Amino acid sequence: MSTKLFTFKGGVHPPHSKSLTQNVPIEEAPAPDIVVIPLSQHIGAPCDPLVAVGDTVKVGQKIGESKAFVSVPVHASVSGTVKKIEQRQVPGGAKVNCIIIESDGKYEVHESVQPKGKLEDLSKEDILSIIKEAGMAGMGGATFPTHVKLSPPPDKPIDTLLVNGSECEPYLTADHRIMLEKPEMVLLGTKAIKKALGADKAYICIEDNKPDAIEILKKVVGNEEGIEVVSMIAKYPQGDEKRLINAVTGRVVPSGGLPMEVACVVENVGTVATIGNVIKTGMPCIQRVVTVTGSAVENPKNLYVRIGTLFKDCIEMCGGYKEEPGKIISGGPMMGIAQYTDEVPVIKGTSGILVLNKKEANVPEHSNCILCGKCVEACPVYLMPYKIARFSLLRNFDGADEYHATDCIECGACSYVCPAKRPLKESISVAKKEILTRRKKAK
Repeated sequence: MSTKLFTFKGGVHPPHSKSLTQNVPIEEAPAPDIVVIPLSQHIGAPCDPLVAVGDTVKVGQKIGESKAFVSVPVHASVSGTVKKIEQRQVPGGAKVNCIIIESDGKYEVHESVQPKGKLEDLSKEDILSIIKEAGMAGMGGATFPTHVKLSPPPDKPIDTLLVNGSECEPYLTADHRIMLEKPEMVLLGTKAIKKALGADKAYICIEDNKPDAIEILKKVVGNEEGIEVVSMIAKYPQGDEKRLINAVTGRVVPSGGLPMEVACVVENVGTVATIGNVIKTGMPCIQRVVTVTGSAVENPKNLYVRIGTLFKDCIEMCGGYKEEPGKIISGGPMMGIAQYTDEVPVIKGTSGILVLNKKEANVPEHSNCILCGKCVEACPVYLMPYKIARFSLLRNFDGADEYHATDCIECGACSYVCPAKRPLKESISVAKKEILTRRKKAK
C-alpha cells in the first residue's frame, strides 16, 4: 500500500467546517408524503414519462426513460399514486418536467428489483446494462450518465480507474460517512467498474484529513489485485477529476479533453458505492446520502434520502431551522448553487444542503482589482482569472476565449483568495456559458 501523499499545483485551504457532521452516522430518512421526481436529473436527454396521472407505482419501478444514449432512466422512490406530471423548479435553477407521487406509506417494492448475482458471473456488457438500467449518473454533482463514461471508444482504452473519495468541498461529509459505513459496497462497486472498463489498476483516493476512512478501506481492500487506497494532501479542489488524475498518475488531461484521453476514468465514491448496492440488491438509484448542515440547521445530519424529497423536508428531519436562514445552498459553499426556495427536490447529484445564517451569508463589498496575481497562483487549471473576468465584464467573449475561459472548472478558488473580494468565478462562468453557446450554434 502506498504511503506517498499526492497533491497538485495551485488550490486553496478554506476551513474544512466538517465538524458538524463528520462524526454523525448516516441516518435513514423517513419517506415523505410527497416526492417530486424530475425527469431530467442528469446531463443529456430528458426522460419521457412511462406513467400517467392516477397510476399506482412501486419502489424501484421505472417511471421515466429516454431512447437517447446520453441519458438514464428515473425510478419511483416510494410506492403510491402519481398525482401530477408538471414542471417544477430543480436545484440547478431550471424548471423541468417532474412526476409527483403521493406515498401510500407501504414502501412496496417493484417485482423488477432483484439481486444481480455474483460479480464474477457478470460480463462487461452485463455490468454496463445493469448500471444504465439502474439510472446511474455521477453522484458527486456532475450527474454525467455513468454507462456513457464507462463506454469509451475502442481507440481510447482505459488502464486506470480513480475512485474519488476526496470530498474536498467544505461542510460536506456524505462521502466520508459512506466510506466509513459502507466500505464493502465501495469495494464491490470498484471491482465492477474496473471489470467493465477492463482497467488494470484502480486507486481509491482519499484526503489525509479522513484517516479513519483510509484505514477502514485499506482493511477492506486488503490484497485485492490491482486495487490500491492512496492518500491525498487535503487541499481544495483536490476532488476535481483532472487534478486527481494529475496528482496520482502524473498524467495531464489536455485542454478541452476528457480523462479518457490519458486512459483514465474517475468516478465519485458515492456513485461507486451505489453501483455496489445495485449489484447486491437490484435496487436502482432511488436514494442517496445527503449532508444537511450549516449554522442555521438545528441538528445537522447525514441523511439517506429518497430521490424527490424536498429540501424543506430534509431540513425538517434535522429539527428545522435554528434561526432565519440567510442562504440555502445545494452542495457546498465553493461550488454549490444558492436556492431561492426550499421547495426543490433532492436529485441524484445533491451531495449536500447547506443552510447558512444571515451573518455568514453576507456577501462582502468588492473593490477594484489590484493586479496582485493571487488568483493566478491559486488557479489549479493554470488560468489567469482576473483577465478572463475582465473580458467577461466588458462582454468581450472572444478575448475570454483566447484566455481559455472554457477550461475553468468553476471551483471558486480565485474568488476565495481575491483580496478585493471580486466575484471572479461568477464572471468567468458567464463568459464560459456564452462561449459554449456560441460554439453549439456554430455547429
